[in-house]
Amino acid sequence: MATFNSSNTLPPTFYLTGIPGYEEFYHWISIPFCLLYLVGIMGNCTILHIVRTDPRLHEPMYYFLAMLSLTDMGMSMPTMISLFRVLWSISREIQFNICVVQMFFIHTFSFTESSVLLAMALDRYVAICHPLRYVTILTPRLITKVGIAALLRSAFAIIPLLARLPFFPFCRSHILSHSYCLHQDMIRLACADTKFNVIYGMVLITVLWGMDSVGIFVSYVFILHSVLRISSREGRFKALNTCASHICAVLILYVPMIGLSIIHRFAKHSSPLIHIFMAHIYLLVPPVLNPIIYSVKTKQIRQGIHHLLLPPKIRSTVM
Repeated sequence: MATFNSSNTLPPTFYLTGIPGYEEFYHWISIPFCLLYLVGIMGNCTILHIVRTDPRLHEPMYYFLAMLSLTDMGMSMPTMISLFRVLWSISREIQFNICVVQMFFIHTFSFTESSVLLAMALDRYVAICHPLRYVTILTPRLITKVGIAALLRSAFAIIPLLARLPFFPFCRSHILSHSYCLHQDMIRLACADTKFNVIYGMVLITVLWGMDSVGIFVSYVFILHSVLRISSREGRFKALNTCASHICAVLILYVPMIGLSIIHRFAKHSSPLIHIFMAHIYLLVPPVLNPIIYSVKTKQIRQGIHHLLLPPKIRSTVM
């Protein structure tokens, strides 16, 4: 019968890392992190509230935007408690079981967000290339199935990686590189053959992110082909402008994601500050910037925010 990763049956305790060399400034460093989390939570909750309460936004595009907000919060919020426990000098310790649960949520919602962005690309494809069939193709029932499928695909794909972790012996240092748990960070501490986890992890990233990114690229090839057939310059600009927010969201997720994966696998001996900086960008930038981008670029979202925040007299002059 397999045992846990030490001579006793108790799972090990790991130690999180803040920002090495800046321990005396942790309380000050926590202030911008507090602001970023606050902006991200408020922004995404505002998007969700507006989409839920405004009947004009009960359309496929905004349902997918609500999914994006949920996945943004699901990806970033599991890190919040452990990060502030480190920065506020409460405790650096994290139990193995809690670490695995945190890992599950971070990686699951990371893959789910990629799938949601693919669904949003297909939404733009149908809206631009088949506008007359837009509502009949993207029904609420289909959108619900897409969201559930994206979540289940990501969750089931990550389980084989995490299920093996309790059986690894961790006889080296138990100090993690970040203020939260990542799979690629933990397996480097294992004193066992982690070849399956390394290969499966790379295959998982290549297949899931690869399929999603190819799907997004192909969707935009068809979109561009359709847009170029529009006779008026104004019409082409208007069609492409509806895709601007989505393109920004794709870049905001994929660039830090790819950068973090490359650093973990090919720049293991680089400065720890680079690893920490990229990891925080990867988890904090999408939840903060996505609501801002969609609020700036989408008229209906702006109107919903005005309706929510401004008194009726001021609202009438602004809108």
